[in-house]
Amino acid sequence: MKVVHVSSVHGRYDTRIFLKECRWLAAGGHEVTFIVADGNGDEVRDGVRILDVGQSRNRGERFLGAVNRAANAGIRLRADIYHLHDPELLRIASKLRRLVDNARIIFDAHEDFPRQVLSKDWIPSMLRRPVAAVAELIENRVARKLTGVVAATPHIASRFGSVCSRVVNVNNFPMLEELVSVEPIRTRRSYICYVGGITRIRGIVPLIDALPLVPNVRLVLCGEFSGDGLEDEVRAAPGWSQVDYRGHVSRAGVRQVLGECMAGIVTFLPEPNHIDAQPNKMFEYMSAELPVIASDFSLWRRLVDEAGAGICVNPQSPAAIAGAIQMLLDDPAEIERMGKAGRRAVLEHYNWPNEAAKLLRFYEDMM
Repeated sequence: MKVVHVSSVHGRYDTRIFLKECRWLAAGGHEVTFIVADGNGDEVRDGVRILDVGQSRNRGERFLGAVNRAANAGIRLRADIYHLHDPELLRIASKLRRLVDNARIIFDAHEDFPRQVLSKDWIPSMLRRPVAAVAELIENRVARKLTGVVAATPHIASRFGSVCSRVVNVNNFPMLEELVSVEPIRTRRSYICYVGGITRIRGIVPLIDALPLVPNVRLVLCGEFSGDGLEDEVRAAPGWSQVDYRGHVSRAGVRQVLGECMAGIVTFLPEPNHIDAQPNKMFEYMSAELPVIASDFSLWRRLVDEAGAGICVNPQSPAAIAGAIQMLLDDPAEIERMGKAGRRAVLEHYNWPNEAAKLLRFYEDMM
């Protein structure tokens, strides 16, 4: 098959799009191109052709310019399947379908975008609900005319199942060996880690406030801050003295960090887009044999408890977060047991090879 993945937002080495979907398809002998808009030029990597249509200076220019350039580049490629990864790309779906004979158009819903809009701090609060309602209306209207929808969680798949005839849930689960460390967990220092985007709604403030309550722990923090004034606020907090901030790290860097720590934390706040999400980092911690300290949402608790892989807490309570950290520090045997249980769950269920097979079958059924 000749497959074109398109994103005007995500980076060229995005974990879900490039490292998992594109590389897996290319390794299976398919002709894969990934159209991006980052200004870093064209290249071929791991059998995937990366085609750059140029970076935009702002959000508005990206929506008007980069999206159109991506559409034109895609049309020239005359692909069998166009796999679109951003809601803003839905407006080019009809153009691709009209100008490329027999093209199959797929939308990959990474997030429940209308619920995500409700937490966008760049949208005035009084406008978020109307904007979310319009976004859902548009998504549903376009989805009815698509060849199919790939959803990153069962919740998103259920939502699109009522408007599109072909929907598949392809979870963003980890690759089996990518993040495994050879360092025994019992020999590690009292480090916990958070890896990912750092925002207010992802719970960074309660997490930093929890650290002084466990003075012998250190947080290895990886990712980039987003939100006006947030980094300055967090750096001024007493808990910052217990933070080892490493900024953005590569995938190899993520593996190194996970190999240094004795637990991974993912205490997102109870925003609409979080409660039914399945954060990739939760499963990545499990794949690296790290116990997970996670938000006490019903879905997250079920996943963690069924695997026996960690502890769920109130993400808004520094005391609850600190209590979970201390509980693990006090019981090295439990750390090891939870880590092995999480790794076993990934090997049996929560892994990318299982999900990739579903994606490939989905493609083949459309041809």
